[in-house]
Amino acid sequence: MRTFINGVIAGAVGTSALNATTYLDMAVRARGGSSTPQDTVQKMADDVRVGLGEGEKAENRKEAIGALLGFATGVGAALCYAPLARRRVPWPVGVLALGGLAMAGSNVPMTALGVTDPREWSASSWMSDVVPHLVYGAATYAAYQRLR
Repeated sequence: MRTFINGVIAGAVGTSALNATTYLDMAVRARGGSSTPQDTVQKMADDVRVGLGEGEKAENRKEAIGALLGFATGVGAALCYAPLARRRVPWPVGVLALGGLAMAGSNVPMTALGVTDPREWSASSWMSDVVPHLVYGAATYAAYQRLR
């Protein structure tokens, strides 16, 4: 049970760091947010034939569910890493493993659903994805170390 709780805590810390990094990037570069979380929710709803409502209600649901999926991905990646976290993992290995798990957890489903294709991303798009996931990895790793 302790491993599960530590995974949830570390994942929440990492997800908060990822979100803060993303919003800082958006503020500095004056760029808009990605629509892929909402597009993913819409695609999933269409695939299982679940209505999200109409107009503004549907848009609000997509935004909220997309954000919740992001939190679930962050906590889920930390939980997948939890068995390794019981032992001392070198910092670079832990950060890369956690960042990679979170990045795969978000990008693989979106790619499989046809929402995005990373092969078509620009260098700027890759940086907007890689950097926050590395920050996630560092923050989650640090949280795990602190919880040890």
